[in-house]
Amino acid sequence: MNLKGCLKQQYHAALAMLVDCVKKCPDSLWTVGEHPRTFWRIAFHTAFFTQLYLGQDEAAFKPWPVRHEKIHPGLWTSPAEVEPFELAKDEPSYNAEEMLAYILYVDDLVDMLVDELNVDAQETGFSWYHNMDKLSHVLLNLRHLQGHVGQLSEILMQHGIDTDWVSASNKLDV
Repeated sequence: MNLKGCLKQQYHAALAMLVDCVKKCPDSLWTVGEHPRTFWRIAFHTAFFTQLYLGQDEAAFKPWPVRHEKIHPGLWTSPAEVEPFELAKDEPSYNAEEMLAYILYVDDLVDMLVDELNVDAQETGFSWYHNMDKLSHVLLNLRHLQGHVGQLSEILMQHGIDTDWVSASNKLDV
């Protein structure tokens, strides 16, 4: 198998584990934690940066078409204004169902974006990462994704909810 095939399998596997965490998270844990470390924010942060860093560079990023515009400006700075269960019924929120949709959207992009990557590039394509080549950045992205999956898994395990390990996977079929 070639490098890009291996990368695709590992992205799909890690995203499958993220899906497992989100599916198993009860409503009672969805907003638990100290800002900005609530379960749903960690899940969103993980999916967002996985998508962002799957691209060759900053310019390649195309936001999730159904994102909630009202949430993004205050996502990390105004927690009370964007908590899913504290919003008025007509306000947008990221509940578990929407989070699953976003993760599946990212998973749908994996094969195409990995195929487009120039892993031999000497720069990451992201202004805030210096002195790193693209392949190292791709591996960093996988570590970031899996690190947060581990964080979410641990939150669930502390509440008696076990999560599944996925060693390799193709595109998700959830």
